Amino acid sequence: MLERGYHDLGGRPAGEIDRHGHEYAEWERRVDALAVLLWGLKGGPRVITVDEHRKNIEALPPEDYDKLAYYEKWIVSLTQCLLQRGVVTTGELARKMLEVQSRG
Repeated sequence: MLERGYHDLGGRPAGEIDRHGHEYAEWERRVDALAVLLWGLKGGPRVITVDEHRKNIEALPPEDYDKLAYYEKWIVSLTQCLLQRGVVTTGELARKMLEVQSRG
């Protein structure tokens, strides 16, 4: 028998679900668009798979899973996918993050 992952809430009480729509922040729309492009859903090359993306979200430590918002989990996962695939290195990522931070 497989043990449940921390993320697997199926059948457990989780409280009320807010089913009302909300406006997405610009950064959320950009993360979603990046994922669509990386998954190759718009005709471009498939750089990563949805399964890799999901696996990396499910692998988050419980404390991170609980504190990160939905699209923040996506950012962490997409980053891990790109690092795992060798598309970007940690050095390249660190340099870009410093560049973006300096704009600030």
